[in-house]
Amino acid sequence: MPALYVMIPAALLLVGVAIYIFFWAVDSGQYDDLDGPAHSVLFDDQDPNHLAAVDEANGPEQPPKDPPHA
Repeated sequence: MPALYVMIPAALLLVGVAIYIFFWAVDSGQYDDLDGPAHSVLFDDQDPNHLAAVDEANGPEQPPKDPPHA
């Protein structure tokens, strides 16, 4: 019986820490892109067609800006 006086608060503390870590992960963006890593293992990084698709997905390429003249 005395063990319950220790184990119940310890279990509640452990659940509280787990909930805190879960909400921290959600707020920090850990679950934003769930499909990207799943699809990235299907393609070889050296495949030029895959790299072209990645460039196309990222949007049009911006022309380089001219450096300021002194």
